[in-house]
Amino acid sequence: MNRCTERIFNGLVKENPTFVLMLGMCPTLAVTTSAINGIGMGLSTTAVLVMSNMLISMLRKIIPDSVRMPAFIVVVASFVTIVDFLLEGFVPSLYDSLGLYIPLIVVNCIILGRAESYASKNPVLPSLFDGLGMGLGFTVGLTCIGIVRELIGSGMVFGVQILPDSYVPITIFILAPGAFFVLACLVALQNKVKKSLADRGRKVPEASGCAAGCGSCGNRAVCGGHMLPSEKIDKE
Repeated sequence: MNRCTERIFNGLVKENPTFVLMLGMCPTLAVTTSAINGIGMGLSTTAVLVMSNMLISMLRKIIPDSVRMPAFIVVVASFVTIVDFLLEGFVPSLYDSLGLYIPLIVVNCIILGRAESYASKNPVLPSLFDGLGMGLGFTVGLTCIGIVRELIGSGMVFGVQILPDSYVPITIFILAPGAFFVLACLVALQNKVKKSLADRGRKVPEASGCAAGCGSCGNRAVCGGHMLPSEKIDKE
């Protein structure tokens, strides 16, 4: 598996932002009332991830460490503004559905996390594929949640009636609590599948990076203060 393909696989499976890293939970739980909303938010985030990773990688040797994070935010905010205007101009119905969550892509921890942990330390091409992989993983996660919520909550998928007219929608699934129920069930299903594969001797992708937990990370000092108590004492 070459490096670029590995970055795609990493984002889709090994470190899926939604089901493994559990990042970007705010838009994940808020906008996935329908499948089309999930795809729209996921692809918007993917576009910002790819472009910001690419530009940050190009500028990684130019941006001073002292202003690293502000510079990343400026880059991300610029691309989010472009995406915001494009959605408003060409897909106004989706723009109205996603609302405030488009501008909030600026502070999405997936984007800033990839900029800090990967794009700022690697060449342009792998960084581009890293953003693409993470973005597609995020899109798949949001779309799956949106499909389940829309199907159970209204009997439709992508606005097309799937279940018979006699079906009584369980409206809680298109409300806030339904997002938590569906996310929990999908994560549990994923873990069940992984456990079954492991029990049968099949190779299961092992988590790395943030997915492996703070205890196994060698970069805790720059990760939002997630240090062990002994490390905090030593640092002080």
